[in-house]
Amino acid sequence: MATRVRRTTLTLPTAPLGPDNPLPALRGGQDVHRIEIPRDAGLPADMARQIGRAPLRSILPTRMRDGYGRTRRAVDHEALVIENDRLRATVLPGLGGRVHSLHHKPTGRELLYRNPVCQPAAFALNGAWFSGGIEWNIGATGHTTLSCAPLHAARVPAPDGGEMLRLWEWERLRDLPFQVDLWLPDGSDFLHVGVRIRNPHHRTVPVYWWSNTAVPEGERTRVLAPADEAWHFGYERSLRRVPVPDADGVDRTYPLRSEFPADYFYEVPDGARRWIASLDADGRGLVQTSTDTLRGRKLFLWGAGRGGRRWQQWLTEPGTGGYAEIQAGLARTQLEHVPLDAGGEFTWLEAYGPLAADPATVHGADWGAAREEAAARLQAALPRADVDAAYEAWLPCADQEPKESLATGSGWGALESARAGLDLPGTPFSAATLGAEQEPWLTLLRTGELPAERPVPGAALVAPAWRDLLESARSGPATDYHLGLAQWHAGDRAQAVRSWERALGHGAGALPLYCLAVAESVAGETGRAADRYREACDEAARAAAEGGPPAGDWRPVLPALAREAVPALLAAGRTDEAADLLTDLPWADPADGRFRLLTAQVLLAQGRPAAAREIFDAGFEIAVLREGDEVLADTWYAIAERLVAGDGPVTEQVRARARAEHPLPERYDYRMRPV
Repeated sequence: MATRVRRTTLTLPTAPLGPDNPLPALRGGQDVHRIEIPRDAGLPADMARQIGRAPLRSILPTRMRDGYGRTRRAVDHEALVIENDRLRATVLPGLGGRVHSLHHKPTGRELLYRNPVCQPAAFALNGAWFSGGIEWNIGATGHTTLSCAPLHAARVPAPDGGEMLRLWEWERLRDLPFQVDLWLPDGSDFLHVGVRIRNPHHRTVPVYWWSNTAVPEGERTRVLAPADEAWHFGYERSLRRVPVPDADGVDRTYPLRSEFPADYFYEVPDGARRWIASLDADGRGLVQTSTDTLRGRKLFLWGAGRGGRRWQQWLTEPGTGGYAEIQAGLARTQLEHVPLDAGGEFTWLEAYGPLAADPATVHGADWGAAREEAAARLQAALPRADVDAAYEAWLPCADQEPKESLATGSGWGALESARAGLDLPGTPFSAATLGAEQEPWLTLLRTGELPAERPVPGAALVAPAWRDLLESARSGPATDYHLGLAQWHAGDRAQAVRSWERALGHGAGALPLYCLAVAESVAGETGRAADRYREACDEAARAAAEGGPPAGDWRPVLPALAREAVPALLAAGRTDEAADLLTDLPWADPADGRFRLLTAQVLLAQGRPAAAREIFDAGFEIAVLREGDEVLADTWYAIAERLVAGDGPVTEQVRARARAEHPLPERYDYRMRPV
C-alpha cells in the first residue's frame, strides 16, 4: 500500500471551547512550575542558566481560553490521516495538530492513549487543553497556547517520494514560526516527524519544545529510558536529583506506584541514543526516539493518590483507563529555555512506533538489563543510523512548498510577514489568512495610526517592533491602551500605568481601568486596586447597557471583571461591596462554579460559615479549575475551621479538629502534592 494523506472526520463527545476571556492576560495565572532550588542541588551549569532564562511575565499577547464548560455533545472534527500498510496516524489540525491515534495494523494495537472525549481543562498556558495522543508544545514552560487552536496543514512531497503532512503556525509568545512534518516511509512501522523552529529576528530568542505522548497506564506498565538518574519535580515546587529506578524506596518507573503526580526528567548520558518507551505487562508498547538535538526525556505520572485519580476522571469519561506521558524536549527539563541565535534554526527528527521486548527482562529486578533489552529491540526495529539517515533525507524537503492546503490556521504569521517582509520557505503565511483580528494592526502598519475608537475586548500585540509602532503613533484611547499592554509585557510597569492613565483621559473606558486595577494589586495597593475594580465594573456595565455594536462585546466583560473584583474587594475588607457585586451581577452563568465558590468565600468573610458550607454540600463544579490550584481544598478547610472555632481563634488544635471532623469530599480533591 502506497503511503497517502487523506481527509476524514472524527466524531467525539466534545465540550465546546466557548469565547476567550475578554480581558487582557496581564497575569498568566498560577505558575505551578515555579521552583525553589536548594543551594546543594548540584545543577549542571547550562541547566542552571537555562532555568533562569527569560521567564514569562504574562501570556500576552494571547488571551485566556476559559469559556468552556463540561457539557459535551457529539462534534465532527476535521481529521487528517497518514497511512501505509503498517501504521495509521490520525491528526487533528484544528486542535493544535494533535496526533489523536497511532494504530499498528499488523497487531491491531492502538499505541497511544486515545481519549474517547475532547474535554478542555485548564492546563495550557492560556487555559484550554485536553489529554491524549501526541502534542507539540512550543513557547514557554507548560502546555502550548496552541493546544486547542487550528494550525495550517498541507500535503507536501516526502523524502522517499511519497506524501507528507506538514503542520505549521506562528507561535505568539516568542514570535517564532515552526513546522512539524509527518510521514511514513514505505513499509515502516515508525511514524517519522521532522521538526523545525526558526528565528527570523535580529535578536536571540528563548526556545521551549517538548513532544508529549500519552500512553495507557496499568499496574504492570513500565517506562524505560537510558538513564540511571533523573531530576524529580513535584508540585511541592522543588527540583532534586534522584536515582533510577528506585527513589525513596519505590520503583518510580511504574507510574501507578507513586502516590502524587510528578515529573521525572531522565539524565541521558552524552553520546547515548535518545529514546523512551512505555511497555505493558507483556513487554509491548510504544517507543519514541530521535536525533540528538532533542536531548531531554521525561516521564509524567499522575500517581495512584486520590487527587491524581480525580484529575484523570476529570479529563475523560468515568470508567475509562488512565494514562501517563512519555516526553522528549530540547533541554534536560521543562523548566529550561534554550537560546536560539538571530537567523538560526533548530531541526531534528523523531520516530514513534511499536516495541516488543522480553517481559521477564523488562520487569526484572535488574534495571540495567531491562533498559538494555529495550534498547536492543529498538536497534533491531529501527537502527540509530537509519534515524540519522532519515533526518538527512528530510532536511532538503523542509523547504518544499506545500502542494495542497488541507487546513488553515491563524492570520498572525501573515501579519508578521507583512510587517517584516519575511521569507520563510516551506511555511507560507498567505495574506488570504488575514482576518478581523489583524485588521486594526494592518491599519497601524499602513498608516502609522490605530483606529481612533475606544479599545474593545480583543487581540493585542506586544512584541518590540509593534511597541515601536505604537510609540510613534498619535496618542489616543486605543493607542495608549495597547501601548500600555506592550510596556507591561516588557516589564516597564511605570510607563504602562502612565499610558493607561492617558487612555482614561481619552475616555477609553473599562479596559484601562482593569489594567490599572491589576497594576495596583501587583504593587500591593489593596484599597486602590479595589477602587479601580469597582470603577471598571461600573464602566463595563454602562458600556453594555448602551446597546448596539460594539456594546455587545461588553456583555461578557462584566462577569470576567467580577471574578477578579470580588477577591480584590474581600482582600480590602469590603465584604458587603463584594456581596452586592455578586448579587447584582447580570449575564453571569448561574451554572458557572466560579461564582458559587466566590459566593461561599463572601459568606465566610461575612461570618456565615454554615451558609458557605451549604454551597459546598449542594455541589458545584469549576470547569476551568487550573492545574495545581488548591482553592477548593483551601476554602473548604477555611469554612471547617471557622465552624469548629466559632467566635474563637483558629489554633493548630482547631485546624487538626477541623480536618478530622470535616474531611475534604472526593469531588473537591484535586490536590497534586502532599498536604
